[in-house]
Amino acid sequence: MIHDFASASQATIHFLRQQFGLDMWMVTRTEGNDWIVLAVEESHYGTRPGAVFRWSDSFCSRMVSGMGPRIAPDARQVEAYATAPIAAQLRIGAYVGVPIRRQDGSLFGTLCAIDPEPQSEHIKEGQPVIELLADLLSSLLHAELMNADSQRRAEHAEAEATRDGLTSLYNRRGWDELIKREEERCQRYGNPACVVSIDLDDLKVTNDTQGHAAGDKLLVAAAQAIRAAVRGNDVVARIGGDEFSVLGIECDRDDTDVLVRRLRERFQTAGVRASIGYANRHPERGLQAASEEADANMYAEKKRRRLTMVK
Repeated sequence: MIHDFASASQATIHFLRQQFGLDMWMVTRTEGNDWIVLAVEESHYGTRPGAVFRWSDSFCSRMVSGMGPRIAPDARQVEAYATAPIAAQLRIGAYVGVPIRRQDGSLFGTLCAIDPEPQSEHIKEGQPVIELLADLLSSLLHAELMNADSQRRAEHAEAEATRDGLTSLYNRRGWDELIKREEERCQRYGNPACVVSIDLDDLKVTNDTQGHAAGDKLLVAAAQAIRAAVRGNDVVARIGGDEFSVLGIECDRDDTDVLVRRLRERFQTAGVRASIGYANRHPERGLQAASEEADANMYAEKKRRRLTMVK
């Protein structure tokens, strides 16, 4: 049953493969120089959903820029395709590709296909059908992306019962649920995201020397600093005694750098000492792996800070 962009993508490439016979059909997302496979049907190349290639290496990047045609029955005869880096990595005899665009006209990704062998010139007759299906996918994508923010707000409202009593941030249970929901969106649309792990440096010392009331004040000050640094859609949780996590929604690498810089500035202003680690989601590994990488980076920073203090 077709009920969303993901199922429509899978149905589209299944239909096109049956109709036109090329070996591999894909729906992809471009994000910076990442070319992310969202849906694929093939039997020769061994490509799976979540695979990431370099956008600049692809035939599709040349097609979108107007350097090559949308349908090339013999891609080897098209200079832009024959000289593309991906042609040295894969055997590509024929190519089909059309853009999938957002409502504002910006590029989201492509509906594309390749085959190891050149194809008949008759395949060009299918271009109107392929373009129509790409336009339909674009329309469905627009409707879903327009609804994404309201979906997140509804999910956050459902998670209200999982708030931490002291800081009013989400607790570990709320964090686990919201990061799971966001991972599903990332898999469906190829959205970028990041995870930031934060550990306070002075909570134990504060509790031991000034009492738990002072420690609670430190935790509240840290929570307020984090809230002031993040954006409205981002998820902030207190996942342990002095451990906090941030899920940066639709955060690419540049956005992540800005977010971490704001966090450090807010902590400095609030007089809160904290170790910070962060990682961007990789499409092949997901948010759980990004969370583990962010934790490892945070502990590495904490270790460096301790060694600096000793010296």
